[in-house]
Amino acid sequence: MGKARKLLYPVSLLYGGVMQLRNTFYDHGIFESHRFDLPVICVGNLSVGGTGKSPMVEYLISLLQEKSKVATLSRGYKRTTTGFHLLNGNESAAETGDEPLQFKTKFPEVMVAVDEKRRHGIEQLLKLEPKPEVILLDDAFQHRKVSAGLNIILTPHSNLYTKDLVLPAGNLREPVSGADRAGIVVVTKCPENLKEEEKERIAKSLKLNEDQELFFSTIAYNSVALSADAPVELETFRGKDLCVVTGIANPDPFIEYLKKQGIQFEHLEFPDHHNFTASELETIQKHPLVLTTEKDFMRLKGELPKETLFYLPIKTKFLGRKEKFDKMIENYAIKK
Repeated sequence: MGKARKLLYPVSLLYGGVMQLRNTFYDHGIFESHRFDLPVICVGNLSVGGTGKSPMVEYLISLLQEKSKVATLSRGYKRTTTGFHLLNGNESAAETGDEPLQFKTKFPEVMVAVDEKRRHGIEQLLKLEPKPEVILLDDAFQHRKVSAGLNIILTPHSNLYTKDLVLPAGNLREPVSGADRAGIVVVTKCPENLKEEEKERIAKSLKLNEDQELFFSTIAYNSVALSADAPVELETFRGKDLCVVTGIANPDPFIEYLKKQGIQFEHLEFPDHHNFTASELETIQKHPLVLTTEKDFMRLKGELPKETLFYLPIKTKFLGRKEKFDKMIENYAIKK
């Protein structure tokens, strides 16, 4: 533990104790946690930062949308609006948050809503016609006023929650014991060649309960960059004056992937969910080609010339046992 973390550790003990007490109150019904009469799947994590929630939500949408009426509900992080809003796809990322707009853009037939109060948001969704048959809660594991029927928590391979500390000394939003509420744990952003022995070692370190299922996944990058105009093969960017812009929690996998493709670029890195200023946009526009992540594209489109702005989509790819994961989701979410 570094010196800074040692100084913050007493604060982490206090914060962790408060969060543990809060969880105990919810577990014993002292604080009310409402359960709805339809399948509700929560995708979340114990830690702050990028664990791959957006690609996981998109994976679930793809899995369920042909078999059930799906709705997603997010708080709309850093949006300029408040309260419940059902997206139509014509909003700006500033109005709705970048991730909800990404969901609506990619899946226009799916109901996508934002509300910082998850219970109120679900109540509003259930007033719609036709009503959703399954609701996906994005990043709501600590929002315990709603009791999801199935909790999925994600933890990145490079920083398992069992190796972390509670805020502020570490990155955990609550103590490790909170993972017991999850029915499914997914270790994300794994090397694609992850060996079985390493999976077994991780499984032992996580110490899951008998009723919990563990899965491993990696990031699958598209070989084609997309834009508002036309797709472009990624190799087209080789040897060009390219600026790569990221405003996500952990851009390292994205940057490493591009380097492995033999692409040279200038990297402009911004904080997660960053709202770009006029001067920052001016700096970015000096480059004839700009490549970014899909989430950042939601905030940059309309701000840069569409013929210069591209993004690289990603997907969740399971490293084995995909059929088992799909079956668990379908058995819970789809009416027989």
